[in-house]
Amino acid sequence: MVAKLLGAVVEDLRADIQWVDVPTLNMKFCTGCMACRGKGTCILPEDDAHLLAARIREADALVVGTPTCWGNMSGPLKVLFDRTVPVFMGESLRGIPIPRQKGKRALIITACTTPWPFNIIFPQSRGAIRAIKEVLRTAGYSTLASITRPGSRTSDAIPHALLKKAKAAGLKLIPA
Repeated sequence: MVAKLLGAVVEDLRADIQWVDVPTLNMKFCTGCMACRGKGTCILPEDDAHLLAARIREADALVVGTPTCWGNMSGPLKVLFDRTVPVFMGESLRGIPIPRQKGKRALIITACTTPWPFNIIFPQSRGAIRAIKEVLRTAGYSTLASITRPGSRTSDAIPHALLKKAKAAGLKLIPA
């Protein structure tokens, strides 16, 4: 479901697009040592999180897609965000976050088994979007849109209007 919406986002883009399936990455869990804050990179042994950190740093825009898991982003996406903190933010000497991706654009794509409007009333897709927006906001991204496919348990079809919205959002990623 999320992959179909992501495909619609990038379908008409004329840009260098790098598609990453986060659950397939070889990443260790963040240990919370906070050494990355001072060093500017994760100190764990080199793995896919390091490679993706470099790609995110160089990217002009970011499209983040995730199924909703207990009102939040998927576990692998959370691990990736935890491991790439220094790409997204630095800290002043007083510990105040400094955005490192300022001025870049982003989109958020989610899918949720909870049907509309309950996916919003109960913080399912709303919770996932909120958590991802917080990471992106702290990093300095401008989130152009968040697109959710609720009720994915009962149908794997994506309404035409939602696909159209995803395509239009994708075109906003590329500056005119």
